[in-house]
Amino acid sequence: MFTFVRRSLAAVLISAALVSVAVAQDWREQYPELTIGISSGENETDAIARTQPYADYLSAELGVPVKIVRGTDYAAVIEAMRSGHVQFASVGPAAYALARKVMGEDIAPVAVTLDKEGNLGYYSVIAVRADSPYQTLADIKGKSFAFADPNSTSGYAVPSYYLATELKTSADDYFSEVAFSGGHEQSVMALVNGTFEAVATHWRNETAGNIQNMEKKGLIPVGSTRIIWKSPVIPNTPVMMLTTLPQELQDAFKTALMAFPEKDPEGFATYSNGTSSGYVEAKHEDYLDVIAITEFNAEERRRQGN
Repeated sequence: MFTFVRRSLAAVLISAALVSVAVAQDWREQYPELTIGISSGENETDAIARTQPYADYLSAELGVPVKIVRGTDYAAVIEAMRSGHVQFASVGPAAYALARKVMGEDIAPVAVTLDKEGNLGYYSVIAVRADSPYQTLADIKGKSFAFADPNSTSGYAVPSYYLATELKTSADDYFSEVAFSGGHEQSVMALVNGTFEAVATHWRNETAGNIQNMEKKGLIPVGSTRIIWKSPVIPNTPVMMLTTLPQELQDAFKTALMAFPEKDPEGFATYSNGTSSGYVEAKHEDYLDVIAITEFNAEERRRQGN
């Protein structure tokens, strides 16, 4: 009897182990390759180069090739996720709000980065050329202005909300000319080149932000711009994933992501431009204020017939 029980127990344990291995391998059979979507404010060459160590690290950790695809804009990344061509993405909070509107609970935030000081947020700013006479928002009334992308948090949603709620106006009414530049780098380049007199972009602190990154890369002269307005803090860009993925894959991705700064510090430093100390978990509730802002802006556009 005792021998029989021991043999049966061993057989059960071996069988369970085989089932466990089979389950662990199932998601790799379903997803022999994974895709991360990005829509960075920087140019495509720099964005891919910066993001490649992230993909290489995940490929090694997850055991399948992980590739990076760059959407032409934030909406393109969301559409790629909706259609299942992209499983993971890093886009701004307002783009997450769009994704949640389109996909509901089929998408969720996983984590956000902390900056070097441990802060969880960044800011929308309005910048002008350093040699301009403009010092306040009142000074740029009636001037030309560029947003970045209609689904950008700092480059559109937050400054639009401020104009509507604090100044009781809209960009079309406040400025003489309003355009979407197509991205944060394009906005600042157009500002420095004189195409626009003011632009909206993102800023984290005195050493990190779109303008500082462009200065470091030599895209604009150091000190060629000046900030005249800064928003309240905005929650950091979330890493998102499809919740329709196999749970084993979701768990493996989250574990690998959170360990990225420790396991591959050099790759993480490249990916984060050396401005982050690591990740913390994120949840949907962190973005309720941003979702409310995007809904407010959408209602304002409907009301104005845009």
